[in-house]
Amino acid sequence: MHHRLLAVLALLTCLPAHAEEPLFKASALTPEGQFTGGIEGPACDAQGNIFCVKFGNEHTLGKTTPEGKAELFVDLPKTTKANGIRFGPDGMMYVADYTGHNILRVNPKTKEITTFAHEPTMNQPNDLCMAADGTLYASDPNWKEKTGQIWHISREGKFTKVAENMGTTNGIDLSPDGKTLYVNESIQRMVWAFDVKPDGALTGKRLIKEFPDHGFDGMRVDVDGNLYITRHGKGTVVKLSPKGEVLQEITLTGKNPSNLCFGGPDGRTIYVTEMEHGQLVQFRVDRPGLEWQRLGEWKLR
Repeated sequence: MHHRLLAVLALLTCLPAHAEEPLFKASALTPEGQFTGGIEGPACDAQGNIFCVKFGNEHTLGKTTPEGKAELFVDLPKTTKANGIRFGPDGMMYVADYTGHNILRVNPKTKEITTFAHEPTMNQPNDLCMAADGTLYASDPNWKEKTGQIWHISREGKFTKVAENMGTTNGIDLSPDGKTLYVNESIQRMVWAFDVKPDGALTGKRLIKEFPDHGFDGMRVDVDGNLYITRHGKGTVVKLSPKGEVLQEITLTGKNPSNLCFGGPDGRTIYVTEMEHGQLVQFRVDRPGLEWQRLGEWKLR
């Protein structure tokens, strides 16, 4: 059964987009104001539901169906302020809590919330990246000082600092083969690549793209290794090749996109959290997202 599932996924990722389908055209998925201006996250589960933080108030996770019906999923502790979300191979949801210096773990079935990892010396865990082996990377900006760093978190919840003396690290993701980690710096508007060593350490830091204006926020990779990055203040998502070439820029319905994820029945719908209107925005793309593909590989579909 598992081999049959992987064969279907492989076929889907090789199929071209339908010629008549409008691609890279953004539209609102949810009404304005259902989420606060701090809407972030997002992450899709195996059924296509989109999970975002700050549904109605600052201490919540919201769940939105692919049809755009949003509802409260769970109340978070009042001491937390959640940000990036990722699903792991264990089926759990991992949430960056930047005020508590925690990575929270949420059980989607029982809605139990636990602290998976805590590191008091962090600035504020912002965005997360899930490796194929279930380990995590977290961007860790210091907005006041305009600096940042990157942490690696083991499956047991142990933190290891793997990059420091950077700008305001924010969006973060891995290449499909897991050998390259990408991170952007919001204020400095730079996108960096690192080589990933077998133990999760980073080396070979190199700049692949610098933009002259507007900030960066969240980032995701598709199955071909292309990067999708939200451009906060410009109201777009830019698609870059692994070498940093601009392939596409998608105009959204608001000026302040914070983060994005891949979902939909074939992994080719991108959902964007948009802060100006406190809503989710969606658009179709030509290739599936890497994290959507991983859900199948982890037998979560």
